[in-house]
This record gives sequence, C-alpha cells and structure tokens, in this order.
Amino acid sequence: MNEKDGKRTMHKGHGHPFGHAFRGILETCRRERNFRIHLAIGAATVALGLWLGLSSAEWRWIVACSALVLVSELLNTALEALVDLASPDYHQLAKRAKDAAAAAVLLAAIAAVTIGCTIFIPKLWAVV
Repeated sequence: MNEKDGKRTMHKGHGHPFGHAFRGILETCRRERNFRIHLAIGAATVALGLWLGLSSAEWRWIVACSALVLVSELLNTALEALVDLASPDYHQLAKRAKDAAAAAVLLAAIAAVTIGCTIFIPKLWAVV
C-alpha cells in the first residue's frame, strides 16, 4: 500500500493481480479433484451445446450456471483452507463452516443440472 495516499499500488516483485487470480485457478485445478470434475463437465456441456446449436439465450444460461458452480467451488476451497489454517485441530464450528460451503457447491451444481436438463433434454429428444 502506498503510504502517501493509502491506495494500493503494484510494487516490483509482487506480481499482477490477474496473475494471482490465474494462479488461484491453476492451484485449485491441480489440488482439487472436484474442481477438475466440474471443469470436465463444463467442457462436455460446451461440446454438447456446440453440437446442438444452442441459442444465445441458452448459452447465457449455460455460462451463468457453469460460472456459478466454478465460483462456488473456488470459494469452498478458499474457505476450507482458511478454516484449516485457523483451526488445524477438529472443531465442531470448523466442520459446520466446511459443511455449509460444500452445501453451497452442491446447491449450485443441482441448479446447473436442472437448468441444463431443461435446455438439453428437449433438444436431444428432437435429435432422436
């Protein structure tokens, strides 16, 4: 932080904020199996959408749902790391926080699957 005006400034050696963000995505991808699963499902969804010729409105829903699931998983990962740092030993409150974060990912995934089904099932039914 710049002492003069209190604004954040980039200092040599601290890196670019986008670099931190991309590093966070890469580290999460490397360490978190569920994140890789969500990415694979997202890639399959994009491939299926291209094959079925989704409309722009349908693509907006697919992108929003995919982003919601991935963001939820990233936040879950961040919260788990913070809880582990703050409470390395088992604690009921730490468990409650981790369970709630995992539930958020589950709800996002259920919503994504539900919306995906409403988009893809009629289109697949028409192809068959």
